[in-house]
Amino acid sequence: MENTKTYTDVMKMLAQNYEKIEHSIVNQLMLDVFNHHLTEGMYRENVWKSLFERIIPKKYCIEQGVFIIDSYENKSREVDLAIYDELYTPYIFNYEGVRFIPIEAVAAVVQCKSNCIEPEDILEWAKSIDKLLTSLDSVTRMATGMADNYTDTREVTQTATRPIKILCALAENITNKNLKKEFDIILTVDKDKKKLIKFVREEEGSLNTWNRSLNHAMEGTEPESRELRKEKACRQARIYNKDETSNARPRLLQDLKVGQAKEGKEGEVEENVLLSLIFQLNQLLMVLNNPMLFPHRAYADMFNRILKGYDREQGEGQEKEHGQEK
Repeated sequence: MENTKTYTDVMKMLAQNYEKIEHSIVNQLMLDVFNHHLTEGMYRENVWKSLFERIIPKKYCIEQGVFIIDSYENKSREVDLAIYDELYTPYIFNYEGVRFIPIEAVAAVVQCKSNCIEPEDILEWAKSIDKLLTSLDSVTRMATGMADNYTDTREVTQTATRPIKILCALAENITNKNLKKEFDIILTVDKDKKKLIKFVREEEGSLNTWNRSLNHAMEGTEPESRELRKEKACRQARIYNKDETSNARPRLLQDLKVGQAKEGKEGEVEENVLLSLIFQLNQLLMVLNNPMLFPHRAYADMFNRILKGYDREQGEGQEKEHGQEK
């Protein structure tokens, strides 16, 4: 008679399978590749990419070595991995193999590092992401009719999205407080135990805090131009202000951690990092829900400003002569 596995048995096998996948990922990350830094870097990016491809929904695309742009003429530094929704923003601007993705499409950005962690350089990279701003200048058809985010004054649940920032590194322990403050998720490697180490910022915080951070990202920015100050005030006035206290769900991200009792150590629990990451990262993606609708006019205006020599910092009507640098 065949052994019949119970539902509990199958779930335990699934959890163990993720532990095996985690072990395999760590082994691949620790593999020396021809002792060539560029080759090693690209190889490890592919390993991290394969990890995220296993755990995020198929509606998201993952691209390596891209730049992210906005309609305010800002460009990020090179992004190792960009996780974006091509359904809502089906445009990747290409130039001789270099890919530029509009910020409105991007759900998460991943910076991949080896053992050498230079906090200042990584923080500069993060700043180049923080300065990117989504635009509300979009028009689409909803079930109730045409919706124009630019002219509509109603409160909205999204005014300015930002991507989830993830740092992946071979270093075992990242103690830099600024990095932990800047990145939402940090994944490192315990080389002895051959396991991943996961850090989630504000893990005990309310999802309402994450909602504000991801969907109203302009609140914490300090725009320098008069145009952006005016736009920030306009966006703040449109934030959906329904009382959220009853739906705060504090510590929900922490509650999504999965672990099992350690053998021979009563009361101690060992986290199943990959399984926890699946629940926590995808919960954050659900808070972000969908990126901003693509603002066609904002990008058309951006190209017109550049091609016609218009400098928005100088104000309307102030155009530079053809061929003069900005």
